[in-house]
Amino acid sequence: MEAISFNPRINVQVNQKSHGVLVEEIEGLIRVHKNGYVERPPIIPIVPCTATGGVTAKDIVIDKFTGLWTRIYVPNYSNKMPLLIYFHGGGFCVGSAAWSCYHEFLSGLASKSGCIIFSVNYRLAPENRLPAGYDDGIETLMWVKQQALSGSNEHKWWLSQCDLSSLFLAGDSAGANIAYIVTTRLGSPGGTSPSSGMKPLVVKGSILIQPFFGGESRTATELHATPQVNSALTLPASDAYWRLSLPFGSNRDHPWCNPLANSTPKLRELRLAPTMVCVSEMDILKDRNMGFCNALSSAGKRVETKIYKGVGHAFQILHNSPSSHIRTQEMISDIKTFINQ
Repeated sequence: MEAISFNPRINVQVNQKSHGVLVEEIEGLIRVHKNGYVERPPIIPIVPCTATGGVTAKDIVIDKFTGLWTRIYVPNYSNKMPLLIYFHGGGFCVGSAAWSCYHEFLSGLASKSGCIIFSVNYRLAPENRLPAGYDDGIETLMWVKQQALSGSNEHKWWLSQCDLSSLFLAGDSAGANIAYIVTTRLGSPGGTSPSSGMKPLVVKGSILIQPFFGGESRTATELHATPQVNSALTLPASDAYWRLSLPFGSNRDHPWCNPLANSTPKLRELRLAPTMVCVSEMDILKDRNMGFCNALSSAGKRVETKIYKGVGHAFQILHNSPSSHIRTQEMISDIKTFINQ
């Protein structure tokens, strides 16, 4: 999710204060200088970890050396609940588990769907280019596994209510990309199956909301989509995010960006749990997301595709139109059904 309520524009400038040449900017979100200095204007409020709507929330440090942490949401339910590991959006370059929009969305999702949520605050590019975000996703899973195996008293407040045999990986936009790549790492040929090797954790599925993929060749919606006021992603911004996050020397057909590129492992060989893909009708990623779903289905994978009419990229976070709110409730209902089936 590249969460803003206006269309970002890419600018190249010089002499930006004392930091020298400005080599990349997505207006209002990030400025990157030639000397490596990165600015992220505070466009979205950072909110403290507070309990809301019958949901207990707490921030927990996973790795003090890398700064990896997670915000945990535990609804006030008496039964054991599925665990959902969630990765926020932001083109790999911006965003935080403490952003107000994510705190609101995920506390509501936890309450209404009856699941415990780990909202992962992974390292950002360009300071930490990919695979840093993927590595942080794997480390989070390993940390959860370690707490479960040790029977940690410190984390009993969520562990005692967690059904570790019902684990889901989820995220929106760049976070959905992370959820998918982490899932493929678990299910790659020669690796561990999503349902084994992680005991006592069992990965039951993944939920990909407007997954942020790309490619050197443009899709029809990338080329011809009319800019939407309520959509948070433009083609120039998308390209900038990939330039800032992919390994140096890579193009948009890198397998992390384009899972359907010729250089990627065959989808059929991956051992993937069922996948739900949430697609926005007015998103420039619509065609790419639909092509991804079709490829998964053709490879014999179980995939559920949900299309949300009349809304754009990150609508569930922006909430700045009546239709966005209605579609967000539909999405939450769809996620609840998927994780409880």
